Amino acid sequence: MKMLNPRRARLERRMVGSTNRWRFPSKPFSGDLLGLSQRCKALSVDLDEALKNPDRLCVSQIQKIFSETSKNKPVQGREADVILECLGSRWELHQPQLFQSKTLSKLYLMALAQSTKRPTKELESLLRAQLPGKIKERPPTKKMIISLKINDPVVTKVAFAMALKSLYLSQVEMNVDDVLAVLASAHVLQFSSLFQRCVALMMKGLTPSTIKSFYLAGCKYKEEQLTTACEKWLEMNLVPLVGTQIHLRKIPQELLHRVLRSPRLFTFDEFRLLKTLLLWVFLQLNPKVQTVPVQETVLAFFTSFSRKNSFLDQDTGQSLVPLFLCLRLHGIIKGKNLEELRHINFFPESWLIRVTANHYHALESGGDMAHIKDLTTQAVRFGMLFNQEYTTHSEVIAIYGFFFEIKGVRHDTTSYSFYMQRVRHSDVVCEHGPVSLRAERLVKYEIRAQTLVDGQWQEFRTNQITQKFGFSKPSCKSHALKIHTVGLPIYASFSFIFPVS
Repeated sequence: MKMLNPRRARLERRMVGSTNRWRFPSKPFSGDLLGLSQRCKALSVDLDEALKNPDRLCVSQIQKIFSETSKNKPVQGREADVILECLGSRWELHQPQLFQSKTLSKLYLMALAQSTKRPTKELESLLRAQLPGKIKERPPTKKMIISLKINDPVVTKVAFAMALKSLYLSQVEMNVDDVLAVLASAHVLQFSSLFQRCVALMMKGLTPSTIKSFYLAGCKYKEEQLTTACEKWLEMNLVPLVGTQIHLRKIPQELLHRVLRSPRLFTFDEFRLLKTLLLWVFLQLNPKVQTVPVQETVLAFFTSFSRKNSFLDQDTGQSLVPLFLCLRLHGIIKGKNLEELRHINFFPESWLIRVTANHYHALESGGDMAHIKDLTTQAVRFGMLFNQEYTTHSEVIAIYGFFFEIKGVRHDTTSYSFYMQRVRHSDVVCEHGPVSLRAERLVKYEIRAQTLVDGQWQEFRTNQITQKFGFSKPSCKSHALKIHTVGLPIYASFSFIFPVS
């Protein structure tokens, strides 16, 4: 009987990091923490993750080598190294480009390990071929066949082909119609640079027709940057843009709720915001309606419900209560608007009684809003959309007998200012209503302006300022919010309360 003495494999050592630190490459982790730490730093890999999953370090290292050598490396005329079977088609790929995808990298390494008795030697030969100036001709390699099964229904064959094309070209033409499917393909391939390109394109391509699908994609892939961009876009455009189109129906309730709670939400006034929300409810309950109805149709629809209980007290409306709790109903001042709310029987009677009582007490006390404490979450809010054609734009606000003009002025192509000033009732044309004779009115206010520049929102704001407004200068005019921007339109918001004085 012969004793078997297997020949020991010669241990090779390799230096890692920038110091004279050595470790054995035959195992993912040999216990050398300092060597592993230096190697992780060199490859931009998290050390804790490498300890949990040493295989990831190997894939990351190979990806780093190939990404550095594949830039602008011609593949025309070269025979493919890999055949990818996916979505009923076969794609021929080359190794340097393939390793930009983590998914394809892992599939290739698994296929390499299964197809040869010495996968380490094959891999070393493969990596040696990437070293510049070492080998003039690539050694012959066996063409691998790998298979990828995709379960995501969003991925299409055309979009997947575009994703694979992006392995070879840094700038593949892509439009907004294709971007969702390409994003899904990039996620399946774990192709991070393409995924981020898609996210950037989606953030710049937000419209009433794309806001829902882009937001849901951000939630699905946990891409916070995209979901935040969707929220900010809708905060500005819910009332002036989306609220005028049939696409309002598509806005998910969860997204709508988040936007309504935001202090940055833009609206011309509280009643316009309420009308937008009523239209959204109408469209949810009437899915066959394909055009935006006039306001009278919406109001008549809610009037048709049982008069025994308000709409929000009925089964149909109870799930919508959190949305309407976000509204500042005390900001609806005009009597005819309040009368409309009573007529449609939408809100519980207790809500309307509270609003009416607050208005009564404010009028009785010379405008003091004793029921409002917090400017950020409770202030009466008004807004204006400053467009390119304006040099000046203003509107008059009447509240509890006091009249204010909110105004925007363009000084040059990039310089603007926004402010509010008290005006006499005799200087404006107004509907029948109360007129206060008080010479001064204490006001706490904040002015905010927001605009979109190169896909990023710029925000400008004053501090929360408390000031007594009279009729003569300088006391009649607020502090001006002065801004410099190339963005248009500018969404200017004026929030204020009348503190107890």
